[in-house]
Amino acid sequence: MKTIKLMILFIICSSIFFILPSTTQAESLILSQGMSGNSVHILQSKLKEFGFYFGEINEIFDANTWSAVIKFQRACNLPADGIVGEQTSIALHQFKYGDVSSRGQNLRKQAIDIGIFAKRFYDIPYVWAGSSPSGFDCSGFIYYIFNEFGILIPRMADEQFEIGLAINQSDLQTGDIVFFSTYEPGPSHVGIYIGNGQFIHASSAAGKVTITDLSKPYYQSRYLGARRII
Repeated sequence: MKTIKLMILFIICSSIFFILPSTTQAESLILSQGMSGNSVHILQSKLKEFGFYFGEINEIFDANTWSAVIKFQRACNLPADGIVGEQTSIALHQFKYGDVSSRGQNLRKQAIDIGIFAKRFYDIPYVWAGSSPSGFDCSGFIYYIFNEFGILIPRMADEQFEIGLAINQSDLQTGDIVFFSTYEPGPSHVGIYIGNGQFIHASSAAGKVTITDLSKPYYQSRYLGARRII
């Protein structure tokens, strides 16, 4: 009887061994920011072919590549985390080139929708470290808005500044993220551009989510740059 039990246990363990993928196989499916090599070269080439990536094919998974992956994932209705896992890899292989134009239009509409959605929170109180409709700080506001659209971005302003496509101020479009150097050097304040030279942000000075002209001297003199996520 004991021998039979041992044989059954051996069969079960052997089955599990052959069914589960190895760690190496699972890891080989994932590409993320900071990685480099031929796999990133192939990724950038495909994204460029499909009209999502406009940077140099440099084999480095940088901020521009991350932004392109986000756009591709949004276009394919995938979780937009900027990481190329199994689902995104399959979508890249199955993507149909003919849909690029219409998908691009959908992404622009989503960016406009982000600006419209952000305005719903006008007058919500400013709360230090807040990232919910009960109260926001500046980066928490950005984090919440994009997360509501299924776009997973970092929580802090300096980390948000490291993602997306760098945009000149003259080329700003609704949904772009604008950054300022205020109480400390580097990106210490952030908002969402909503068109007509204005941005919406959680302001500690105003004590609430408010809309401000970019041309206002205080912000114009402290303007640091902009990033486009979609």
